[in-house]
Amino acid sequence: MTEITVSKRNEKGEETWRYSGRLVEQKDSRIVIEAFFDRPDTPFHGTILGYGDRFVEYYYTDRWYNVYEIHAREDDHIRCWYCNIACPAKMEGDVLSYVDLALDLIVFPDGRQLVLDEDEFDLLVVDSETRARARQALSELQNAFKHRTISAVL
Repeated sequence: MTEITVSKRNEKGEETWRYSGRLVEQKDSRIVIEAFFDRPDTPFHGTILGYGDRFVEYYYTDRWYNVYEIHAREDDHIRCWYCNIACPAKMEGDVLSYVDLALDLIVFPDGRQLVLDEDEFDLLVVDSETRARARQALSELQNAFKHRTISAVL
């Protein structure tokens, strides 16, 4: 598998996070990467992000979100899905970058959903079209998980 660098950027285009993963699939507008959590175990909204947890990350060049399927290091069960509302991803060589729009959705295996960082999203300096597309993407994800049609968004 090809090594990929993921570059998370803020709305100003400044890099805020960089890490490596392996390209699993690149087809049409979908890019799938596998990466491993490389920070100490961290409590996270009722679950744990554990050092060595496996992230299967779904990015799109035509959608306003990306989705991380987080698997526990111990037995590979799904801890949660973490959805970033973001501008469509860009792949240039071996670097995948995306502009994060602060708004996030966490979905737990039991179906519970938690929207995060709405206050940060409200403070972003972005145009009205970007704001509307972000809200539409959040709604699309919420509905897909609610109706258990997650395969439609992955």
